[in-house]
Amino acid sequence: MGRSRLDALVSVFVTVHPHESSALLHSFFCFFFILSAYFVVLPLRDEGAISLGLSNLPELFIGSLLLTVIATPFTSLVFSLPNLSKNKALVFIHRFFSVSLIVFFILWHYSSAGSSTSNLIGSTALTSKDAKLGDQGSLASSVSWDNRGWFYISVRIGLFLWVALLNLITLSSTWARVIDVMDNESGSRLFGFIGAGATLGQLCGSLFATGMAFVGPFLLLFAALLMELAAQTSRGINCDTSHVEEELSPISEIDRTEHTLKGSPKSSALVKHNVWPILEGLWLILSSTYLLHISLFIWLSAVVSSFFYFQKVSVIASTVTSSLGRRKLFAEINSFIAVFILIGQLTLTGRILTVAGVTAAICSTPFVGFLNLAALALWPDWMVVAICETLRKVVTYVVTRPGRELLFVVVSEDEKYKAKICIDVLVQRLGDAAAAGMYKMLFGTQNGSPSTAALYGLPVCLLWIITAFFLGRRQAQLSKENLRLNVQ
Repeated sequence: MGRSRLDALVSVFVTVHPHESSALLHSFFCFFFILSAYFVVLPLRDEGAISLGLSNLPELFIGSLLLTVIATPFTSLVFSLPNLSKNKALVFIHRFFSVSLIVFFILWHYSSAGSSTSNLIGSTALTSKDAKLGDQGSLASSVSWDNRGWFYISVRIGLFLWVALLNLITLSSTWARVIDVMDNESGSRLFGFIGAGATLGQLCGSLFATGMAFVGPFLLLFAALLMELAAQTSRGINCDTSHVEEELSPISEIDRTEHTLKGSPKSSALVKHNVWPILEGLWLILSSTYLLHISLFIWLSAVVSSFFYFQKVSVIASTVTSSLGRRKLFAEINSFIAVFILIGQLTLTGRILTVAGVTAAICSTPFVGFLNLAALALWPDWMVVAICETLRKVVTYVVTRPGRELLFVVVSEDEKYKAKICIDVLVQRLGDAAAAGMYKMLFGTQNGSPSTAALYGLPVCLLWIITAFFLGRRQAQLSKENLRLNVQ
């Protein structure tokens, strides 16, 4: 009875077939729990980034890249294990990150034991004296970090890097599973509703973080519980027995034929041994011009997004001097954005993707990014930051992100799990690192002027728009070719 009512409620927002409802609902709730966990600790992470000093942000992004390079092969390895199904592999990944958050809570407790902030509940906030000295963040860093031990500092830097990795790995792995059980037609209808689960998780996580900021590191335990719930719900993301045969792209078929004709048993054997499984993902990317263009699109997306992140924290650090005020502002912006994204995903995403198509969807965010950087160059104020951040994220998650996931429905299973995770995680971090290097160079050259530095991101946005246009047209062409092959 309860399930039928839930299905009826879902049908109000999207057109869903009976064999799709189970996978749809489990996907919705899995993303809800993942994003709830992430946004519970996100304000903690952003405030921690400022407390470390704005000058250290690029180094943190470089560190995140190095951690990603190390972690990505292990993620691919989990999905490559012959005795572990894709579904069980996804459960394992979520549960691993759940346990890791508990470990960080324990490390935080012991690293705070001998410090002046040994009161666990208050350990995440700077003292009022530190906050007054923290106009630009870097000064607060010199006050609050110079007298700390290496263990204290390492745990907090490690948490910053780990939260970013958790977000990338879990989201990419879950989307890979969702894409594997859906095709282009069902994805256009249902990806918006699935994304709404993530947005609802962002909203609930942000509101919880805003109201419970005073509990400090205990938020890590709550996030760990949410990740375990994500692991449990991911069990239900399965293909129905009536699901059509896997959709293969013409490019993949051509590549596979070429590999067979050339006779490459050595490369095949190397992949089968699973010694360096990330090499298989890289090989799949390098063997396909389509995947290379997706990589370029996501790399440019990461560059612009990270560049905007540096702009955001620089402007807020210079206009909001209170540590608690900054943390609350971050959480309030996230909550405000989530409301608009949720409404858009439930009411607009499916219609936009069905009517406008993938090309318009993936071109929209690059265009908005261009306008945002131009606005920040003219008016570097926290209110402008809030408006730009709202517009950018609403367009990204209502339109572009579902369209981006549709780019992968026309590729093979190996490309969905191995190449996609490599692109989503490693290429994403390469873009972050590139933006970090660019911003550090430009910020130093312009003597700390966010306005002038923002102008240098405009050419990147133009290249991003061009790449998105040609990539969207190629996806539409491959989708039609796949449909023609299935009909034949």
